[in-house]
Amino acid sequence: MLQNLHVKNLALIDETEVEFGPGLNILTGETGAGKSILLGSVQLALGGRYSADFLRSGAGSGLVELTFSVEDDAIVRRLSEMDIEPEDGLITLSRKLTGGRSVCRINGETVNMNILREAAGLLIDIHGQHDSQSLLQRKNHLSLLDLYAKEEIYPLKKEMATAYKKYQELTKKRDASTLDAESRARELDLARYEADEIEEAAPMPGEDAELEEMYRRMTLSRSVTEAAAEAYRYTGADGRDSASDMLSRAIRALQDITDADGQGERLYSQLSEIDSLLNDFNRELADYAKSFEFSEEEFHETEERLNVLNHLKAKYGKTIPDVLEYCEQKKRRIEELEDYDDFLARILQETQAAGERMEEAAAALRAAREKAAAVFSREIRSQMSELNFMDTRLEIRLTDSGKYTSSGRDEAEFYLAVNPGEPLKPLGNIASGGELSRVMLAVKAVLAGEEDTPTLIFDEIDTGISGITAGKVGEKLRLISENRQIICITHLPQIAAFSDFHYLIRKETDGNTVKTRIAALDEENSVKELARMLGGANITDHITESAREMKELAKRAR
Repeated sequence: MLQNLHVKNLALIDETEVEFGPGLNILTGETGAGKSILLGSVQLALGGRYSADFLRSGAGSGLVELTFSVEDDAIVRRLSEMDIEPEDGLITLSRKLTGGRSVCRINGETVNMNILREAAGLLIDIHGQHDSQSLLQRKNHLSLLDLYAKEEIYPLKKEMATAYKKYQELTKKRDASTLDAESRARELDLARYEADEIEEAAPMPGEDAELEEMYRRMTLSRSVTEAAAEAYRYTGADGRDSASDMLSRAIRALQDITDADGQGERLYSQLSEIDSLLNDFNRELADYAKSFEFSEEEFHETEERLNVLNHLKAKYGKTIPDVLEYCEQKKRRIEELEDYDDFLARILQETQAAGERMEEAAAALRAAREKAAAVFSREIRSQMSELNFMDTRLEIRLTDSGKYTSSGRDEAEFYLAVNPGEPLKPLGNIASGGELSRVMLAVKAVLAGEEDTPTLIFDEIDTGISGITAGKVGEKLRLISENRQIICITHLPQIAAFSDFHYLIRKETDGNTVKTRIAALDEENSVKELARMLGGANITDHITESAREMKELAKRAR
């Protein structure tokens, strides 16, 4: 769940920090207090679009930081697959905003925007008015149905995707293999030439790397041997006045005093050891120089072989294994072209069989969806009745799209009738903004156990509703919050009364600047805020008592 929100230098917010709790978190405030700014800050931290005018006037940079506690093993595993590991069970997403650019970080490490968005998608979901509008788009209805019955449908979708991919591959191969006699002869000649060229060269995996190292040593041969010879002149035993010669003289000079005392013997031993090390060095130096001795013939053979291998890699693959695999492909293609009629008949047979498997997979998917659609629509209707939809009918109708995709042939659409006696019509043709919000909330309630995101943010969920309906929406939000954390921005007291944690967003001014502040409310101040929402500027004792009663009734409904 979202534990902490920290915002600095964005719009009217100079700096604020909020600690959220489990269950239903409600944010309220007067119009223009900055509720949208706070939501916009969260969206920025999750990878939303940013421009420099988001920064607070006069500020050089801004910061949004979200800290989540992560307990779900599945989410931890999926984060781990992205190389993101919780620290003490916490994940912190941050975005620093400077001028026209931003820097994204997860647990302090810089990441690109795509990684930030992918990680955020596992942790939080923002549901605003535009998300209700997504119900108007028919293409989204099938996704909701599949999510509802994912345990049965997702394995069938996987089978469908596999069958569809195989059919597409075979169809493409069949179409590409339909050649006339002249084209077949031309392709056969080219395939034979390419396979022969590779087989004649007989490249070996790793051979190019060995030759490149050998060639590198050959090109360094002259400079290495000259340097080694010069070093040997200064150190070798054959050179007069060399280090070895000088050491020999020094050893003879000290030999006569080894019996003088212990110190003399130690110095003699040290010098003898140095002489021995120098002799070892000279032997290794000579061997090293010999390892760089190559004949002109060896050099030209190596160079020519490298040219052959590089030519093959330039034509047939970046590596020798790629070249060898290309050769195998061409040999298989030669077999196909040499026995073309049998090959084409086999391809046609395989394509037909793949098409039949695809049809079977699509039929199984359709049957599962039809079964799920009946149950899903029934559960949505049940939730809608609890959101003050009276005598509402809702159906999920499946139709044939007329073409196969990796998800089958089906299209789904929600049909709704909100009043008795009305015919069922496509949801987008009849639902108002308020009705759409409640339908989406009903869908979210049904899918509460299917969706994995631990934190949901609802904004404008109360659009177009009031009175009893608002209370029903509050009850539904509280119900969903039993399984996941809910953060809801609302202007309706009937919804705010159900809060487990209540926060007030307000503007403050010192005469020169305006700042947005957010504060957690205790029980008494929550009642005062409900009274303000009920009565506006004229808050009487009766309104305050009504607010207190509203809060108590919400508690009893739990």
